[in-house]
Amino acid sequence: MAERTICFFNSSKTWGGGEKWHFDMATRLDRRRWRPIVAARPDGELFSRLSGSDIPLFGVKVSGVSFLDPFMRRRIADFFAGEKVDTVIMNLPSDLKTAGPAAKKAGVGNIVYRRGSAIPVRDTLLNRRLFGRVLTGIIANSAETKRTILKNNPRLIDPERIEVIYNGIDLAVWDESAGTGIYQPRPGEIVIGNAGRLVKQKGQRYLLDLAEILSRRGLTFTILIAGEGPLKKSLAKEASRRGLGGRVIFTGFVPDMRRFMKSIDIFVLPSLWEGFGYVLVEAMASGKPVVAFNHSSNPEIIADGVTGSLAGGFDVESMADKVMELSHDRALRERHGGNGRRRAESLFSIGKAVLSLERWLDSTSPQASK
Repeated sequence: MAERTICFFNSSKTWGGGEKWHFDMATRLDRRRWRPIVAARPDGELFSRLSGSDIPLFGVKVSGVSFLDPFMRRRIADFFAGEKVDTVIMNLPSDLKTAGPAAKKAGVGNIVYRRGSAIPVRDTLLNRRLFGRVLTGIIANSAETKRTILKNNPRLIDPERIEVIYNGIDLAVWDESAGTGIYQPRPGEIVIGNAGRLVKQKGQRYLLDLAEILSRRGLTFTILIAGEGPLKKSLAKEASRRGLGGRVIFTGFVPDMRRFMKSIDIFVLPSLWEGFGYVLVEAMASGKPVVAFNHSSNPEIIADGVTGSLAGGFDVESMADKVMELSHDRALRERHGGNGRRRAESLFSIGKAVLSLERWLDSTSPQASK
């Protein structure tokens, strides 16, 4: 089969789940069949991390109003045409608005939007045009994300054109020695971990409620919260006000999550929503039991009662029940942790993610029937 060119288009300046997915897929596709190129922001993290690779890079800065710039659209269209791009996969709404029509103008046959956020798509005239007349397909990182795409308008795009492809973790790299943990527990202490941006979506305020409940129930514990974000000061101040300073520790950004996972007994995710809780998979890959609210995409990752526990709704008392059960039963923690590792291997490995993408591209490519 002839080599086909696929462009991963992601103009984000910062690094996140979408950028990691584009990086992983671009660097791992079968080079005998696909020629990957990447369009990224020259001063962005994705561009920087690919600069030393053999993947061709196209520097582009896209803003929320770039779709109004005909010169920008023409430059991108010329790039697609010049590189003979067969497929383009975009990541940001701003990229979709700008690069999507440019790809259509250039005659790109497979125009794809990867959606990684479980937030409903607005039912606007522009979105109806983009989803209905420009896109040939969508990749969603969970069934929950797929559901939210169509929540405001079930006819926005044919559901059959939305493919769910879970994120993948490189277990071989993950298993490499990361050294010691970042925290030394006291004798008899249960260490509860959480990691993520300190923003409202991630729900770290629920962890303060959880700490109060566990304290009242007499559990010896510490909650480690890894990450940075705009709510860090207010969360730390609130923890201090509640007298939780010795129970809740804000570690700041942790560059190697393997060391963080080595430090904990139970991982807890209190997010308000998750397109795909990648950090849950990291915890499972580390053999740690996980606890999260039973909503959004969490039930797709956690097998309740097998790899961890799902607490009802946003019920922190229920979450505390799950944590207490695991805290008092080491054998249960080890069993859930081992099951979680096997679930990560079978469903959420990077190899499975790449293979799923390649199979879907084969089925949707304009050249698939040739």
